[in-house]
Amino acid sequence: MTTGGFDPQYGAPRYDRIEAGALLPRFFARVVDGFLVGIVGFVVGFVTNTWSNVMVTGLFTGLLMFVYFVAFEVSQGWTPGKKMLGLRVRGPADSPKPDLQQSAIRNAFTLLPIVPFIGGLLGVIAIIVIAVTISGSPTKQGKHDELAGGTQVLEG
Repeated sequence: MTTGGFDPQYGAPRYDRIEAGALLPRFFARVVDGFLVGIVGFVVGFVTNTWSNVMVTGLFTGLLMFVYFVAFEVSQGWTPGKKMLGLRVRGPADSPKPDLQQSAIRNAFTLLPIVPFIGGLLGVIAIIVIAVTISGSPTKQGKHDELAGGTQVLEG
């Protein structure tokens, strides 16, 4: 088993020794991130008194998730959930993090709850497709990573 670390001679990260992030830690990172976004969504819904409106709730949920993931991935290369579980997102061609377009494409599925009535179901289907493609990929890249040009979640 390879491990991440630093080249002792140069102190630079050794990307060739870092493993792809497995499905289970990625799932739990999403749970943590979802919880954090849920808190913000709850506060926004409470302040605007829009909890009971399903359309607005879907908008808040989808838009908040999308903005959260894109903002953190583009600026940091991780979300708080990923950081807690020792994961990070790398852009295509070994770039240290995805750019705005790559992250937006990678996380577009989080906008599905905005679709009235069937958005939640579409979101679940997207999550299943992503999980299946991560599990079936030797590099642990999901369909969303492929569509984003080859982004990858790595340990470390």
